[in-house]
Amino acid sequence: MNVLLSIAFVLTWSSGFIGAKLGAGSASAVTVLMWRFLPLALVLALVALTVARASWRGLTARDALRQAAVGALSQSGYLLTVYYAIQLGVSSGTTALIDGTQPLVAGALAGPLLGQYVSRTQWVGLGLGVTGVVIVTAADATGGTDAPWWAYLVPFLGMFSLVAATFLDRRSPRQVAPAVSMTVHCVTSAVIFTALAVGAGAAVPPAEASFWVAISWLVTLSTFGGYGLYWLILRRSGVTQVNTLMFLMAPVTALWGALMFGEPFGVQTALGLAVGLAAVAVVHRGKEPAATVVCSPRDASTAAQAARTAPRQSASRKSA
Repeated sequence: MNVLLSIAFVLTWSSGFIGAKLGAGSASAVTVLMWRFLPLALVLALVALTVARASWRGLTARDALRQAAVGALSQSGYLLTVYYAIQLGVSSGTTALIDGTQPLVAGALAGPLLGQYVSRTQWVGLGLGVTGVVIVTAADATGGTDAPWWAYLVPFLGMFSLVAATFLDRRSPRQVAPAVSMTVHCVTSAVIFTALAVGAGAAVPPAEASFWVAISWLVTLSTFGGYGLYWLILRRSGVTQVNTLMFLMAPVTALWGALMFGEPFGVQTALGLAVGLAAVAVVHRGKEPAATVVCSPRDASTAAQAARTAPRQSASRKSA
């Protein structure tokens, strides 16, 4: 995996937790999310109708529906739970901690669902990553907040939503161009969040400049940066590798909070960051090329057909 892409992904994805905190200070979660995606969807749709028309050739209705489902899970479902949890009082660090358990869920399911089995060394790295995440956020999780107890369950729903979207995309018979998938995802989220905001009477944006600073932050860093890089690295390196980078989100989010909001960044956080970095290195070292090839249903069908045809072709050559 390209190191620079990995670093950029970690920084931009973790920026989303900070953006959520910025936006939560001036508006409700659905208001922030509506205005994050509505202008973006309009711009992407305009690009799709003009300069990017060639990318849409060959796209079937089934492909579009699958991408809409992926967008609803990976953007709408995931982000709504993250924003709602922070709005309820769950800290960004604790939300990132819960999100950091995603690699274990994805790693456990990658084998039976995708044929992308995790090696023993990678499991060691995944366990090490969980340790690092727990170290970073243990103090925050046990310090007590104003959030109700059930608010800590909300981010788990988002984590499972993103895992489901990942596997739904990886099991697709054929890949869709990134520009197309991004547009479909954002348009789907814009429709969902606009409907929710209008239904809740929260569609009108606040007049504070801080709200639009948060929106600009989220569109530039979190959507184009974090979300776009997530799918790019996923397609280039596989589920286990991209999800292992999630272990770095909690400590990096804590660092963002220290720089922007003056939140404490002590020895415990530094230790957790070091353990998270070690976990990523272990998982990448334990990568087995033969075991990490993702075989889609179409690939499997083609391979099976080739296996059935090969003996007949060999017999024909011998008889000739």
